[in-house]
Amino acid sequence: MALIVHKYGGTSMGTAERIQHVAKRVAKWAKAGHQMVVVPSAMSGETNRLLGLAKELAPSGSQTDYFRELDALAATGEQASSALLAIALQAEGLPSVSYAGWQVPIRTDSSFTKARIESIDDARVRADLAAGKVVIITGFQGVDSHGHITTLGRGGSDTSAVAVAAAMKAAECLIYTDVDGVYTTDPRVVPDARRLHTVSFEEMLEMASLGSKVLQIRSVEFAGKYKVPLRVLSSFTPWDIDIHEEAKSGTLITFEEDEQMEQAIVSGIAFTRDEAKISIIGVPDKPGIAFKILGAVALANIEVDMIIQNISKGGLTDFSFTVNRNDHPRAMELLKTQVMADLGAAEVLGDAKICKVSIVGIGMRSHVGVASRMFECLSNEGINIQMISTSEIKTSVVIDEKYLELAVRALHKAFDLEQNQA
Repeated sequence: MALIVHKYGGTSMGTAERIQHVAKRVAKWAKAGHQMVVVPSAMSGETNRLLGLAKELAPSGSQTDYFRELDALAATGEQASSALLAIALQAEGLPSVSYAGWQVPIRTDSSFTKARIESIDDARVRADLAAGKVVIITGFQGVDSHGHITTLGRGGSDTSAVAVAAAMKAAECLIYTDVDGVYTTDPRVVPDARRLHTVSFEEMLEMASLGSKVLQIRSVEFAGKYKVPLRVLSSFTPWDIDIHEEAKSGTLITFEEDEQMEQAIVSGIAFTRDEAKISIIGVPDKPGIAFKILGAVALANIEVDMIIQNISKGGLTDFSFTVNRNDHPRAMELLKTQVMADLGAAEVLGDAKICKVSIVGIGMRSHVGVASRMFECLSNEGINIQMISTSEIKTSVVIDEKYLELAVRALHKAFDLEQNQA
């Protein structure tokens, strides 16, 4: 008897009929002899609806108390879907119980709206499993040391599921979503995109961090740190599909690198439109400047992605970096009101009409000229590169947002990703 964790996204939980479908699927696994823990997201659109109501009442807020209430509000979406799933499972004749994150408890820090999991006490859950119950745990949320409800940020249900699987040493964590696996790129942009049967943990981590929406990056980090077997598959297949066939479907996130995987120089093209660039013009080129700029941004809990500093001219330099587009207005205000004068900078410029496009593949380690091939492809399409970032298995570029789909299609073709690889 194996302990299995299922995670279902908001689309999978979007209606009463879909919740019944999920319940029948979970029941199939339970009746096959597995101990089942299920982590559902809120019903599709529910979190946006709740936060929209908050915005109507108070368009913005910067006080800790405001963000505390946002978390208390947003957490109710997962609580509702968890209770509904427990009811649906009981209707299938299976004993089941739902828990909010604070009831488990899932302990987090106190960073409201962006909390991080610190520990999970699984004693209560294990007792229920031993009693033959299916346990449903709300995704996306936990509780801090002061007893306040916290949320993990958008996509946090994936992180919750993998963290629970890690804490309970589950045999596997199955992430059910509205797609049937990880693709070479978004099929909505490139219709010839191909589903990957396996992808390495390193590649998945890079793809998640670079804009792939299939898995949230923190969930991949958890999976890598605790070696949680992870599989992405569709919740829209018939619920009564053979369990052995289902267990081998989708895309397996593997920690093994084999020769076949090395043959693929590039495994996928990731992209994100959620980027904005900030440039600080004419700052003194001396030690400590980068810290003064990025330290202030970090204290505001704003994450920085790509960074570039120009060559000094006359003792001055330009410093550019990218942030999430949602953080762009706040970062600009911070730099203009608190940092610019302190540094003696000439100007702060912002550009929210950029995007990031990346090629990813562990085969890049053993092949030369991959980045130049990417740059040549973009040049042939007349696409100017504004920033470049590289690692051992990826190359990312910032370009004008209007060229995003053209760049992705051209790169997908240039690296023959539409071809089935042996």
